[in-house]
Amino acid sequence: MIRKPKTATATSAAGNPTQPSDNPNTLTARPLDGETQGETIARHALQPEIQAALTIKHFERGALVGASLNSLVDQLSEQSVFSNNGDLSRSEALLTAQAHTLDAIFHDLARRAAVNAGEYLNACEIYLRLALKAQSQCRATIETLAEIKNPSHVTFAKQANIAHGPQQVNNGVPSRGENNILPSKLLEQTSGEWLDTGATRQAISGDQAMATVGAVNRTSDKCG
Repeated sequence: MIRKPKTATATSAAGNPTQPSDNPNTLTARPLDGETQGETIARHALQPEIQAALTIKHFERGALVGASLNSLVDQLSEQSVFSNNGDLSRSEALLTAQAHTLDAIFHDLARRAAVNAGEYLNACEIYLRLALKAQSQCRATIETLAEIKNPSHVTFAKQANIAHGPQQVNNGVPSRGENNILPSKLLEQTSGEWLDTGATRQAISGDQAMATVGAVNRTSDKCG
């Protein structure tokens, strides 16, 4: 059988004579000026401190005997004000206590795994997994606490364009300090064609004094 959580009763302070001390599970809704009863209940239903108080009441299992919802909401609201003002002493204490609690859970599960290690290996493995999860959560809690105590400095760096090998970027606007080399004016309109710097030369005849080479007198001896 699945049990459903009990819902707390939200009543208006002016419309119900029941006081918070008479019923610890009754939450007194305090309306604001000009606010209707429906708006008051809706605002309280979305208030984080009230939701946290309801969850605490469901999990307290009789440990918080006499603690009313209104008292829990007031305490949580006070801690929220401290956090908003920069006072994180309660948050640091909470994380420290949680880290010790998780450490205790880890050791308890590790001992249970050791008891079952000789014969019940499946139970041993389950206990070890749960123990390591608790150990991991303990480590994460300590890291969060250290981050609150000593926040890391964030460095903002300009964007760097890093590429392997040569890279050419042409945005159309030359940057300051660059050597802007303009195309040579000796070029023609057609790209890559050089301008002819002189007039066309006339063709000249060859050296008339030179005659055709005569016959070559070779040796009469033949090889072989």
